[in-house]
Amino acid sequence: MSTPAAKLRLDKWLWQARFCKTRTLAASLVSAGHVRVNGQKAGKPAHQVGEGDVLTFAQGKRIRVIRIVALGARRGPAPEAQGLYEDLSPEPPEPPQAASGAPKYDGGGRPTKKDRRSLDRARDQTLE
Repeated sequence: MSTPAAKLRLDKWLWQARFCKTRTLAASLVSAGHVRVNGQKAGKPAHQVGEGDVLTFAQGKRIRVIRIVALGARRGPAPEAQGLYEDLSPEPPEPPQAASGAPKYDGGGRPTKKDRRSLDRARDQTLE
């Protein structure tokens, strides 16, 4: 007879893997329905997860897709926490480039009066 696979509460794993600062925040994230486990919404913070499960949730402006590699025994330092999962998230899109006619910041400080006049002339020509 085989032993059952090790499982851990979802909120506790999110906290140990350092996706949430506190376990209470992790529990509220799960309770609000913002975490999916293997494509299904996790309704309770006590939802059991194990190795190989895939979690999907929003973190800041990114959507994170995480595969659980290991269950932690404690909330350790960041390098230890990063060993608990494999990040499957797509790369974030690059920010849009400014239009070619827009002035760009070159680190030179405020524009001089001459520079402002030339910018105003350029804007007036584009509006015509």
